[in-house]
Amino acid sequence: MSLIVVGSMAFDDIETPFGKSNKIVGGAATYIAWCATNFSPVKQVSVVGGDFPQEELDALAQRGVSLEGVQIKKDEKSFFWSGRYHLDMNTRETLVTELNVLGNFQPVIPESYQDCEFLMLGNLAPSVQLSVIEQLKKRPKLIAMDTMNFWMDIAMEDLEKLLAKVDVLLVNDGEARQLSGQYSLVKAAAAISKMGPKYLIIKKGEHGALLFHGSQVFFAPALPLEEVFDPTGAGDTFAGGFIGHLARTKDISFENMKTAIIVGSVMASFCVEKFGTDRLREIKKRDIDERIREFVSLVNFDISLV
Repeated sequence: MSLIVVGSMAFDDIETPFGKSNKIVGGAATYIAWCATNFSPVKQVSVVGGDFPQEELDALAQRGVSLEGVQIKKDEKSFFWSGRYHLDMNTRETLVTELNVLGNFQPVIPESYQDCEFLMLGNLAPSVQLSVIEQLKKRPKLIAMDTMNFWMDIAMEDLEKLLAKVDVLLVNDGEARQLSGQYSLVKAAAAISKMGPKYLIIKKGEHGALLFHGSQVFFAPALPLEEVFDPTGAGDTFAGGFIGHLARTKDISFENMKTAIIVGSVMASFCVEKFGTDRLREIKKRDIDERIREFVSLVNFDISLV
């Protein structure tokens, strides 16, 4: 069970219709690591400034996260993002983005990471994601990546080079349409598969997620929740559950990816219940198992065809 997670470790300041977080710890790699360690040890690759709390690093280390690949630039500041969500909790506006240490991040893969079988590339510049793959002496069993429309706008050439080298791409429905130029998600999946990824996961927020592989399609709903407090990090948590399950089972078949999609959806449903990573720090195996059973009952039905 060996998993490398690459991405940002940062500060967020989030406002939703239900409250305001003030400055809290966030970042794609932070969410992925807190989630994936429920299933597999994690080897983290990221960068933080001298302002990043040591107690946060210690908490991750105690959780089973190797921090040898995390650069600490003591005289610089960590990445910072501030945003405000609208009432539907699906749309948001960015108020502040400060790249800080992330602006010139050049990841270095330690020798102790070279035996990893699974690689999760959190949302970063495609050139940075690509540099991680190029530093690995042996290709992992599975490479998954997340990206966003921003990189499609300003770094499409680098993104295309990267897509040719990965196995799984995770995007939302809008990003899938922009990347492919197709409105139909089925046509979008077919177009994206020609770019390289064998598997495509299209996240649809509160409406679930789709998994495409060739002509095979699987849909997983999102669990209906009474309260959605903060959707920040839900997509990264989904990715953490997905790749964590695959790393634990070492099974990359389409059938097992279906289960991984459910696990990812389960973990994302926890994430949105509190600000930041707070809820992810609380949950135990029994909580995860119980919610998986809820998902099973949600989609399970008997039908008689006459």
